[in-house]
Amino acid sequence: MDNYKFILSGGGTGGHIYPAIAIANELKRRHPDAEFLFVGAKDRMEMEKVPNAGYKIEGLWITGIQRKLTLKNLAFPFKLISSLIKANAIVKKFKPDVVIGTGGFASGPLLKRASALGVSCVLQEQNSYAGVTNKLLAKKAKKICVAYDNMEQFFPKEKIVKTGNPVRGDLVEMKADKNEALSFFGLNNAKPTLVVLGGSLGARRINQLIEKELAFFEALDLQVIWQCGKLYFEEYKKYDSETVKVFDFLNRMDFTYAAADMVISRAGAGSVSELCIVGKPVIYIPSPNVAEDHQTKNAKALADKNAAILIKESDLETQFENVFTALFKDKNKQKVLSDNCKKLAMPNATVAIVNEIEKLLCAKR
Repeated sequence: MDNYKFILSGGGTGGHIYPAIAIANELKRRHPDAEFLFVGAKDRMEMEKVPNAGYKIEGLWITGIQRKLTLKNLAFPFKLISSLIKANAIVKKFKPDVVIGTGGFASGPLLKRASALGVSCVLQEQNSYAGVTNKLLAKKAKKICVAYDNMEQFFPKEKIVKTGNPVRGDLVEMKADKNEALSFFGLNNAKPTLVVLGGSLGARRINQLIEKELAFFEALDLQVIWQCGKLYFEEYKKYDSETVKVFDFLNRMDFTYAAADMVISRAGAGSVSELCIVGKPVIYIPSPNVAEDHQTKNAKALADKNAAILIKESDLETQFENVFTALFKDKNKQKVLSDNCKKLAMPNATVAIVNEIEKLLCAKR
């Protein structure tokens, strides 16, 4: 009997969606006849990305609670009740063997109802500082897969398994060739290349910084691959040139990383895990506008081990050019950062998480 059923829930940002897809792909590889259903939040990017990856998805009417008092918060109780009712109906109808939550708004109601209905639940926490949803769900989860040490401050110790974060398969194998990658972007293989990543939607403060520093990069004879995000593409596409390539979204991340000599990035958990695996010297500029300031904590976990450089948004004006120039000119420092972050990489994360799911399937049998 191999026709298992799995529900996966995670979304809001790429950092929650891609791990869920990676886990589903590995489960499908092991159980080709299994059935899969994703549950996301209506109007969020998972409603487009999951079907693109070949899986069915249902949407819940749910959003997060805004930290400021807003009208949106007044609707939250109604959205929560509606989502719990719909999640209950989905679980009863689909009858999953295991439910996997990778964080984000929709995973809350879904895993709450699944665990109440006696379904085994696995949580995957990507950050070094646990999100509210996962903290609330931890009591009922059978296993909690984490990427950082010291997570017992948030979760019951006996449930924690350190697996790392799932990343896209093409990056784990990283077969992309640097010259092929540079010609894909129409760039010169005689010049060093800086890659700028602001996350799937973009990062206003990083975009403002890059716009201001374009002449500085030119003076260093650098070429730039700049992912400004879809919210900002119209504003910044005018800078696209022979040495600066501007994108709303980068589909070929294997080529992007292969082309990079240095990277400037936000410090979302997914980006951090990918960048450790590809082992590039990175300057992290964490977003200060995320729950529990978890991006700063993610970046600091690496900076403390001399595996990356951290510059806070508030320090960009005073520090950026000095820090960047020092790293750009110091090949030895680049190599140290690169080697140290590779040591922290956990390329077998997806396999490790699916092994934990298999144990639950065995116990159920």
